Amino acid sequence: MGLSRKEKAERAHQILDELHSDVPVPLDHVDSFTLLIAVLLSAQTTDARVNLVTPALFKKGPTPKRMARQSVEEILACIRTCGLAPSKAKNIRRLSEILMEQHGGEVPQSFEELEALPGVGHKTASVVMAQAFGVPAFPVDTHIHRLAARWGLSNGTTVEKTEEDLKRLFPRESWNVLHLQFIYFGREHCPARGHDLETCPICSWAATAKRKNEERRKNAPKKKAKAATTKN
Repeated sequence: MGLSRKEKAERAHQILDELHSDVPVPLDHVDSFTLLIAVLLSAQTTDARVNLVTPALFKKGPTPKRMARQSVEEILACIRTCGLAPSKAKNIRRLSEILMEQHGGEVPQSFEELEALPGVGHKTASVVMAQAFGVPAFPVDTHIHRLAARWGLSNGTTVEKTEEDLKRLFPRESWNVLHLQFIYFGREHCPARGHDLETCPICSWAATAKRKNEERRKNAPKKKAKAATTKN
């Protein structure tokens, strides 16, 4: 008889606390506005890449008022190496204008108002609510989605369903730290490709035999087709 989801969650939680007791937000920021912009930029872009481009961007626009004064082209020049840069530049400009027009130049402190901003989805809003305002949230990106599936904590086909499952399994007061612990653990111990589940501190005991076999086959080197010999 294997462990239940709840038992897996409790054991994984202990290991995450041991391995990642100190988990700073990986995106460089100084306040709720710069965090919001950094998280928006991180879609389909690595945190490291975002941290490379934001110093120049935040020098031009450290506040919604200053950012709204920048042209879309000026913003784009700073973030060009990020994925989806043209649409992100438009969203950053318009978002900054809306913060000035509708929110007194402040980042709103509700999911509904955040998700109404251009380029801000539920995951981005969740990160801001959790890390800027301390409101319990469990932002789930593709990496956390992958870990939850590997560990048998969720069989959700969408990040939304995985978020629901994780929120049920873990104490509400731990969500904000746990979401960061998942991210750091994934980077250091549980990468997407070429991962040996048998040696992972959590996958080794949490993943099912079926899951281990599936990933082993997926990571197996593909045999090269024998080159056809032809006579000239």
